[in-house]
Formats: sequence, structure tokens, C-alpha cells
Amino acid sequence: MKEFISWNVNGIKSSLEKGLMDFIKNREVDAFLFQETKSNRDKVKEELEEIHEYSEYWSSSKHKKGYSGVLTLVKETPIEIRKGIGVKKFDEEGRVISLEYKDFFLINVYFPNAGAELKRLDDKMWFNKEFLMFCEELRKDKPLIIGGDFNVAHKEKDLANPDSNQQNAGFTIEEREWFSRFLDKGYLDTFREFEPDGGKYTFWTYRYNAREKNIGWRIDYFIINREIKKNLKKSYRLENVKGSDHCPIGVKLNI
Repeated sequence: MKEFISWNVNGIKSSLEKGLMDFIKNREVDAFLFQETKSNRDKVKEELEEIHEYSEYWSSSKHKKGYSGVLTLVKETPIEIRKGIGVKKFDEEGRVISLEYKDFFLINVYFPNAGAELKRLDDKMWFNKEFLMFCEELRKDKPLIIGGDFNVAHKEKDLANPDSNQQNAGFTIEEREWFSRFLDKGYLDTFREFEPDGGKYTFWTYRYNAREKNIGWRIDYFIINREIKKNLKKSYRLENVKGSDHCPIGVKLNI
């Protein structure tokens, strides 16, 4: 049995100050997938040296400090590490790390945000297209386990206020239709296999006491390809864990 946790930490330095190390130490899982680290190893190496059982794999933004970035911590050494999806523009933003194991690929991904006034919607849709092509190529060899912040609420039940967000980043028709097409290619939103109802979110803005009022969005996902649906045992949120404007999510697979 394998268990993985994914979490957009909204700045790893900040989250370490809010208890991230205790969270890592108190969870017996096979891997942690962190997004939006906004940093690199040099900035937090002393803190991370406390966790000897995990190996670190980073991809940080090359040109814009304090932006994007992903980090994967794993107990088992991978066969191969791949950074990016083969598109320089996005790879330099540090958005994807893929680790190959004997029976699967483990992919940590942080999708672009379409941005205020949808200024990056075209970039987001470009990334979406390239990411799917990347996944389809890997999938030819072995199953995929994908964890990360997709920056899209797929259905109306995936956010508290769908009517007022129809043309806002993360809930545009373009983004939602792409997610549907992605799943139609043979991928599975694992959380929905266990939790069919709405009101279960993974992101709440820091403003307006949104978390206390549960005015949120579900934009963080563990996705697998349908060929290993039979291996899926659990998919969950840790909604009471603080330290970011997102909460951690997890998945268990018999793989």
C-alpha cells in the first residue's frame, strides 16, 4: 500500500514557520508533493535536514524569485527524475516534477493561474494542452499518479459561489471544459470516488474569514488513470490542517 499527500503550501518558508515540519514528521506516508514553494533548497536546507528518511526533488522558478515552484519528498529512490513537460516557458517556472518507479509515475504539478482579468488564460490553456500530451506519453509505459494544484474548480459543486465566478480565473468555461476532456481521456478524479457531494473544498482565500465560513474552492486533486481504479483505496482532505490557504489532500493505492 502506498500513501501520498499533496499540498499547495503557498510559500515553503512561511509554512515551515507555521508547523510544516511537525506535519511532515507526524505523517507516515511514502511521499509529499508540495506546490507553490516560492523558494529553493538553499533557503530552507537547514530545516529540511531534520527529515533524513526522505529524499528531496526540487523544481524552482529560474527567473522570477518567490514564484511558483514544486518540491517532492520521497522515501523510495526513483528510477528516473524528470523536471518539466518539455516547454521552456513553463519549465522555467518550476511547475512539474515526475518521478518514475517500477510500477508507476508519480507527478507533482502546479498549474498556472489564469490571473486577474484572465490575463494568463491563454498561457493556462497552453500549459493544459501540453501537460495532457506529456501525461499521455508517459502513460504508454505505466500508470500515472498525479497530485497537485490544478487551479480549476471542475463542477459547480466544487466551489461555494459558482454563479458569481462564471468568468473568473479557475472557473471559466475553457478551463472547466479542458478538465472534462482530460478526465474523458481515461483519468479519474479520485476524491469524487468517495465524496460525491459539494461543500468539500481545498482552498479558501485569506480574506473575508472564508475558511471559517467554508467559502472555498476545490482546486487540488489526486488524479490516476482509470486502469488502476481497482487499486484506489482512499482519497481524502485534511481540512483542519492550517499553514496555507490550501489544505493538504491525500490518496492511498494498493500499488
